Amino acid sequence: MKGRPERANNVAALRLLARRRLPRPIFDYIDGGADDERSLRRNETAFADYELVPDVLNDVSAIRTGTTVFGQPSRWPLMLAPTGLTRMFHDHAELAVARAAARHGLVYGLSTMGTTRLEDLAHAFDGPKVFQIYIFKDRGLTAEFVARCREAGFHGLALTVDTPVAGNRERDRVSGLSLPPRLTWRSMLSFALHPSWSLPALTGKKFDLANVSHKIDALAGGPMSLFDYIGGQFDRSVTWRDVEWLAREWNGPLAIKGVMTPEDARRSIASGATGVMISNHGGRQLDGAPAPVDQIEAVREAVGGGPDVICDGGVRRGSDAVKAIALGATACSIGRPYLYGLAAGGEAGVDRVLTLLTEEFERTLTLAGINDVAAIARRHVRRRFN
Repeated sequence: MKGRPERANNVAALRLLARRRLPRPIFDYIDGGADDERSLRRNETAFADYELVPDVLNDVSAIRTGTTVFGQPSRWPLMLAPTGLTRMFHDHAELAVARAAARHGLVYGLSTMGTTRLEDLAHAFDGPKVFQIYIFKDRGLTAEFVARCREAGFHGLALTVDTPVAGNRERDRVSGLSLPPRLTWRSMLSFALHPSWSLPALTGKKFDLANVSHKIDALAGGPMSLFDYIGGQFDRSVTWRDVEWLAREWNGPLAIKGVMTPEDARRSIASGATGVMISNHGGRQLDGAPAPVDQIEAVREAVGGGPDVICDGGVRRGSDAVKAIALGATACSIGRPYLYGLAAGGEAGVDRVLTLLTEEFERTLTLAGINDVAAIARRHVRRRFN
């Protein structure tokens, strides 16, 4: 590969390139999970428990992959999940990711904890876009986000509900990662050995949580722990009544992100959501939670055929998405894979990730004898029993 993203053959290769290009504390923030990282590992390995069962002698000279996600057209059943603090990984930040998503015809999700103002992203990016939102202690801030998203032309909201407190991300504790990043005696050597990251980060545009800094002056006093920041702003008292309120305020496509059970999926739809994102937050919150792919079938059965069911977590190959759809998912979403690409090569690195996954998805359909994404069925996948 020789350090060039365009020569990478898979997401794993781009991860290794990102690891070489980022200081260790920054890479660990992308790569790490909570506690013993069992859920982090399981999110990926669970896909190997499912085998693809192909059809033969079908005409696969043309493959139709188009679908809708959050009510918006998508080239294939994938969306780019919202990820916070994106400018830590490349100075072009969320705009680089959104531009790549637009070229590939995919929905892009912007995080409340992103480093680009939602209005700036909407001005620069006219593709389908979703805003990831929290219900803060200050409900006025949440209502403000709803109004801003409506005015800026966002197409949907994703309410994250699995963060009443921050997960115990021990890699970050060891590295002393703070918000914004700081040099410590433990990390100084790693930052010094990665000048291509450190110089732009330390001399470029001020690091800012652009969507909340006007209201929550969290950075004014200098670096603070990520854990303290998150713990200070999120509300442990949020209930289904708050979901009902948000659904009324927004009155548009709304997915509840962090749902893991059929019961909570049914309650999400009953509370006004139009879909769910099955997610354990990439293994960064409750360690030991099941892999999203293992929950798809039961969730789909619970909500019926109408609502979006998005598998969020563990996708590293286009074939993973085929398996998820066969189990009942509307689409999958990715976070770490595109962040690896962003860290490895900016916008071109994100583009490479999306190109690889798209090619893998279409190749898998062809080899499985499936000529239309709508024809992917439960019979095309089976659970392995060793």
